[in-house]
Amino acid sequence: MSGSGEGTIMVRVLLVDDHPVVRSGLRAVLEATGRVEVVGEAASGEQALALVPSARPDVVLMDLNLGDGIDGVTTTTRILATGPTTLGAARPPAVLILTTYDHDADIVRAVEAGASGYLLKDASPEAIADAVAAAARGETVLASGLAQRLVSRMRAPSEPTLTPRELEVLRLVADGSSNRAIARALFVSEATVKTHLVHAYEKLGVDNRTGAVTVARERGLL
Repeated sequence: MSGSGEGTIMVRVLLVDDHPVVRSGLRAVLEATGRVEVVGEAASGEQALALVPSARPDVVLMDLNLGDGIDGVTTTTRILATGPTTLGAARPPAVLILTTYDHDADIVRAVEAGASGYLLKDASPEAIADAVAAAARGETVLASGLAQRLVSRMRAPSEPTLTPRELEVLRLVADGSSNRAIARALFVSEATVKTHLVHAYEKLGVDNRTGAVTVARERGLL
């Protein structure tokens, strides 16, 4: 963090979101608080990883869904593995998830990846600025109501985990895609799609597509 103005501590932030309008809006509202200096913007996880060393942020404000490239959780893991990027810092930049998704599975994945917090995009500018400052201090921040859900989720008996590809297939099923369409979209055979579905059925305790989508949604996987 660097000093600015009359002793105000400015937090250096890198914005990562695949929507330019969202990035512009975040930059405007955060810089208007006088507490944040936006030192860079990235539209993808790959861009974020390339920018971190030169931008030297204290906090990376990260969306979960970043389009066709690596997602926010994977990007978070890789950023935290890079080590400190700010001169004299003892740790890598903090990563704060800011997204529209409040699925329990996404929250758990983000926290397990090392994210310092998880906020929803309907938070007020001041709440986001407060969270950014807290993350820069090494604190953990969760949106109101998410903390108890996270604790309950992590205390619950463990359930068989769907693989990323099984989840990908289920998301396409939920969108109404046929096995043939899913196979084309993922560049695999229909037999492979069926195999992923069978494994997903077993893990979710169901025997059909509708049941799989329903249970996956109930568990916050979709």
